[in-house]
Amino acid sequence: MKYRKMGSLGWDVSVLGFGAMRLPMIDQTTVNEEEAIKMLRYAIDNGVNYIDTAYPYHNGESEVIVGKALQNGYREKVHLTTKLPIWLVKKREDFDKFLSEQIERLQTKPDIYLFHGLTKSRLEKIKNLNLIEKIEDAREGGLFQYTGFSFHDNFEVFKDILDYYNWDCCQIQFNYLDIDYQAGINGVKYAGSKKIALIIMEPIRGGKLAIPEKKLDTRSEIKNILDKSKVKRSMADWALQFVWNHSEVSVVLSGMSNMQQVKENIESANKAVNNSLIEEEMQTISELRKVYDKYDLVPCTSCRYCLPCPNGVSIPWVFRLLNDLGYWGEDSKVRISFFYDRMAKTPEELEKRLSEEEEVEGAASLCIQCGECLEKCPQQIDIPDIMKKANGIFEEGKEISELFF
Repeated sequence: MKYRKMGSLGWDVSVLGFGAMRLPMIDQTTVNEEEAIKMLRYAIDNGVNYIDTAYPYHNGESEVIVGKALQNGYREKVHLTTKLPIWLVKKREDFDKFLSEQIERLQTKPDIYLFHGLTKSRLEKIKNLNLIEKIEDAREGGLFQYTGFSFHDNFEVFKDILDYYNWDCCQIQFNYLDIDYQAGINGVKYAGSKKIALIIMEPIRGGKLAIPEKKLDTRSEIKNILDKSKVKRSMADWALQFVWNHSEVSVVLSGMSNMQQVKENIESANKAVNNSLIEEEMQTISELRKVYDKYDLVPCTSCRYCLPCPNGVSIPWVFRLLNDLGYWGEDSKVRISFFYDRMAKTPEELEKRLSEEEEVEGAASLCIQCGECLEKCPQQIDIPDIMKKANGIFEEGKEISELFF
């Protein structure tokens, strides 16, 4: 296992961290606890010393299972991170309530406590409730050692949050597809300039960048790029090595769902060296990126210029779900529709949820075809037309092929 400095924190972290968000399942709702514990301990036995979980993962089961896995001497071998579900915090006292519950679930205190999924509006909540004071008090009280945040917004917001407080670490989404998405490559470089410990999530984009060998024939363009490359790697290894190539990165999280993935990722981590990819390898990655872009139904770059929508439509999120559906196909519709169904579908529902200070995304059904977004989109996407199609797919049960091909 290779190790790097955890920013300026004075300790070495394994380049591979175990993200406990995609643990092995028995069925769609039940985690295979025995196998999950076996996988976590195998990773630790093979040098992984960073474990990441959070309050909502697996409906709360993740923290419990991680806590069990860290019994019998394993806790002392790792740095443990969990996160405050900031969207559920309504008053200052909620901070204490959640942290106390999480310590009980984990059967131990975390080393690092992060604000989960910060955005511009969630930063305002931190300010309004003075949660920095709460996190400082908890740290001084010995409930954890380090603090930081995970992030889901654009680069300018990332910069504002990073500059707001003297954080110990931050966690962002980064992979070779998302170099301009959310914090992106600019966020990687900015965190590096501040010498802050940088944790990377979604290095394989939820499995999108790791097509199994037996299924590569269905993606002939991707297969051709891999076949002509003189350097031979698995697709997951290509994705991981791209992220590890950035010297600013301290640790890369992988949400592993079976033992084979654990073993393969550990093997990749044993070869991780920053600034080691040669020009030919970077060219292969660039070609892969271009091919993946062709699979998108909507050529959205998530620049967010279309926002705010006067009717509350969360345009980039709708596009993201459409593109995921377009890539994974109709077989993934139930899984992706789960996220769509959590969105507000009517003006009344949107207003009600906002009045209750609930964080909410607006569905395509809120679009009234006003066209205000058309002038704002630098990609010249016919946004109202795409919203009609999204509504047809997610609300009326139509198939992608009926509307996009």
